[in-house]
Amino acid sequence: MTIPARLHFCWIGPSLPWAYVFALLSAAARSDLPEIILHHTDALDDGPAVRALGAAARVRLDRTDPHACLAAVGGRLGLGDALGRLYRGLDSPVMRTDVLRAAILYQQGGIYLDLDTITVASLRPLLAARQFVGSEFIVWPQVVRASRSPIVRTRYLALDVLRKMLRRLPQGWKAFRRVEHLYFRGVNNAVMGAEPNAPLFEAYLRAMTAVPAERLREPYALGPDLLQETADRYRQDDLVVHDPAVFYPLPPRISELWFRIGRRAPLHEVLSAETRVVHWYASVRTKARVALIDPAYVRAHRERQLYSALVCANVPDLPAAS
Repeated sequence: MTIPARLHFCWIGPSLPWAYVFALLSAAARSDLPEIILHHTDALDDGPAVRALGAAARVRLDRTDPHACLAAVGGRLGLGDALGRLYRGLDSPVMRTDVLRAAILYQQGGIYLDLDTITVASLRPLLAARQFVGSEFIVWPQVVRASRSPIVRTRYLALDVLRKMLRRLPQGWKAFRRVEHLYFRGVNNAVMGAEPNAPLFEAYLRAMTAVPAERLREPYALGPDLLQETADRYRQDDLVVHDPAVFYPLPPRISELWFRIGRRAPLHEVLSAETRVVHWYASVRTKARVALIDPAYVRAHRERQLYSALVCANVPDLPAAS
């Protein structure tokens, strides 16, 4: 059995910004998959962005009842309402989405992408695996944050300072690639794929229900931290972990350079032949920029900003903003 040729996105809330609409439109243009689904838990506000999705080929807007989805998956796993209780007890939409995305992948199978992504190449080659995740270069994985070793903490503090310096340089991503091997290579749940009932995602969902309440105050407790722990414990040989270049060509913090305005936007130098999806990290100093982004913005900045060049290259029929 292989991964079904469908692509899932999740959204909690009524307002869907253009920056996230571009994720779906680029997937429609580049993924080479016949079914692209936005699972949204709330009625979406009408506007040009949502109407652009309604007009896009192969994109389906699916009003999803998260409680019904989690009840069905919990029943299949013998967990009762544990996933539903977890979801209801979370205040953070990001953490709620951590739970929902894993449940949808386990229940339906397919590929999941976060909405702060742009698809740049066919995703069909990813379907041959039973299950996959992607890796990224980071400074502070949970194992390092929990370490009491002064040697470990000093090493990663130095790496953090280096990363902060490089993100300020106009082309700091080039210098980072010379030192990226020094950083922790961890998994991220922004891009994942699985066949229905995949064992990694069964283990991941079960682990979610066992996370202590006090740990749920940590922002990555149900996301990359828990997925890393689950992947580290996984002993079967059917999990593919893709290299950072495939989904995360610029890592956290360095990813701010997607939005730097410069003299040119050398997109072909940043992406590699391996890159299929670009995750641009909406959580990293980009929230204010998301409000500015629309089709007029990316048209105006495509020659001097990597993000705008990325959108214009992968959303060929860029819609009007109004």
